[in-house]
Amino acid sequence: MKTTPTAIPDVVVIEPRVFPDDRGFFFESFNERRIDEALGITARFVQDNHSASTRNVVRGLHYQIRQVQGKLVRAIVGEIFDVAVDLRRCSPTFGKWVGVVLSAENKKQLWIPVGFAHGFAVVSDKAEVLYKTTDYYAPEHDRTLIWNDPTIGIEWPLSGEPSLSPKDSKGLRFEQAELFD
Repeated sequence: MKTTPTAIPDVVVIEPRVFPDDRGFFFESFNERRIDEALGITARFVQDNHSASTRNVVRGLHYQIRQVQGKLVRAIVGEIFDVAVDLRRCSPTFGKWVGVVLSAENKKQLWIPVGFAHGFAVVSDKAEVLYKTTDYYAPEHDRTLIWNDPTIGIEWPLSGEPSLSPKDSKGLRFEQAELFD
């Protein structure tokens, strides 16, 4: 497994070692011991989520202000532009964002630690995304930043108008959001 910090060093790209042959491929998509050794992630993953979307769907930017979640994200069908926004007031990268292309083809995963908002845009005709979380979904603590907040300035690679859920279209601007200390 290869790990590469992004422009926000706490957000890390994970590239598994893939074993292809004429029948297809094999790789370990998750190995607790290797993740711990490579990244020092000692938190237990307690929930797996799976979403399916079509081109130009934007999901997020989501986070939980309590029952906070670290997320390990990957695309198993298609391609997404995955985004993490640092909401930790004490961080040198507070308010900054990083985006990474995750796809079924590149098999990369993205580790997004606690204290970040997370979202993605589908850049292929369709995509399916799996992600592990370090705590359970808690709707009463769920928060959403608006996907196109000019203060954050995410450069989404959309080829048309975004398709948003009602929840995501009502996300708060960065200056209105509850943040982490």
